Amino acid sequence: MRSQRITGLTPGVIAELVAEIGPLWHKRHQAGLASRPRRRAVGAGAKHKLVFIDRLLATLVHLRHGATHDVLACWFGVDRSTITRAIGEIRPLLAMRGCTVAPDVRLRTLAEVIDHLGANGKTGIIDGTEIRVRRPAAGRKDREKFISGKNKQNAVKSMVVTDADGRLLFCSPAEPASCADITHARQLGLVKLLANGPAVEILADAGYQGLGAQTGGRVVTPPHRKFKKNAPDWYEEMHERQRKAHSSRRIRVEHGIAHLKNWRALARHHGRRDHMTDIVQAVAGLLSLQQTATLSGDPRK
Repeated sequence: MRSQRITGLTPGVIAELVAEIGPLWHKRHQAGLASRPRRRAVGAGAKHKLVFIDRLLATLVHLRHGATHDVLACWFGVDRSTITRAIGEIRPLLAMRGCTVAPDVRLRTLAEVIDHLGANGKTGIIDGTEIRVRRPAAGRKDREKFISGKNKQNAVKSMVVTDADGRLLFCSPAEPASCADITHARQLGLVKLLANGPAVEILADAGYQGLGAQTGGRVVTPPHRKFKKNAPDWYEEMHERQRKAHSSRRIRVEHGIAHLKNWRALARHHGRRDHMTDIVQAVAGLLSLQQTATLSGDPRK
């Protein structure tokens, strides 16, 4: 477990998670025990075979490698239902952490991200990413809404925000993939936040064209092509140069999404679709924590 290849995190980061999440899990566990009528005192009876640290490690391995609950149950020497319950308890706690951009700074909402970018004078980059999911059962209501118009597959979509260096700042709740990127951004309130908030430059691809006019030019998309036919040579050269300049700045968000997809739970998900928001935000929080620890230069991490 000391190898970063197993959990995706260094031992120092795991120790930090144990110190932060352990008390929260214990508090929730004790509240659950005390919330129902009991014949014996809290703490009596059989003890956990899977302690908190093992529950956290099992969740990390599941997110990192997509290992099935049966495999993890054999590894930790417990029943499959114990692993399922453990992951269901730990994953929401990881999702609630938000993205870590400094040892004492967490970003949990899009509004906090915009304020952070404005306060530090940084440029943000947004893009949508899709995660394949199981096809809904035949006859289910709104079955077609999960079909992606781009990939023609059943998927959910999330909007990712990074800074100009590719550091992960925010990952939105998952929505069915039939929702367009620009519609998803509007539903998240990006237009209102930029129009009424600090002066922040947001780079985006052509899927977000139209947001620039609604936000006073704060969302910058690739240059619109004015000549569709018989364009002068000078215009072709200028347009290509502008397009490449924009793409070279925006590519950092693609790198951030690639780091997210290294966690197999986000490459393709075979479980319940309603768990995807917790999974996306949990992985985003873990990745941002590892990035912060790496950039801080702490030798323990």
